[in-house]
Amino acid sequence: MSRIRTTAALCGAVCGAALMIAPAASAQTPAATWIEYSPSFKVQQEGCGKVDDLTFQLTCSQSGASHDRAERRYADYSDGPRKFEGTFRITSQSGSRISLKQTFHGTQGPYFLLAVENGGRLYSVENQKTIATGATVGTPVTVDTVHTPGKTIQVYINGSLKYTESSPGGTFYDKFGAYRTASGKGPIAVQWSNVHFYHQ
Repeated sequence: MSRIRTTAALCGAVCGAALMIAPAASAQTPAATWIEYSPSFKVQQEGCGKVDDLTFQLTCSQSGASHDRAERRYADYSDGPRKFEGTFRITSQSGSRISLKQTFHGTQGPYFLLAVENGGRLYSVENQKTIATGATVGTPVTVDTVHTPGKTIQVYINGSLKYTESSPGGTFYDKFGAYRTASGKGPIAVQWSNVHFYHQ
């Protein structure tokens, strides 16, 4: 009995220590030494955009030159790798071509925008390439972007690598929520959850 207790105590001490020193990491991408951090953000609402914590809405069906956005804009970074992780669920949608996640290239403008069409197609706005399908109303979708400025951005959907693009160097920042693209229109409502940021 004493040997069992001693072994259990030793295992508890060793295993506990191992758990304490293990780095923060995401299960959605290949193993790496990711360290979670909490960048500051600003809420952006324009046009018919409305933000309520992690619920983002575009309430109008207009199209044209005006900006309709409901987003969180996070702090700049210029080193990497950086990883964003979050899960979105569209709760209602009659519009289409709405950007849900952006990696913005500082003052240079949009670099990578992940958008959704009515029907569930996820695509890259800049080159129109399909990234995944199945992002329909009520379906949770987990998005990870792994970005190394000056090298690449990788996009994982539900844990699978779906898209890779080369990246320029410079300053970048992450945004997520709902933003009407130039060819899009609302309305849409989307809820984000389990949002995390990591660096190495």
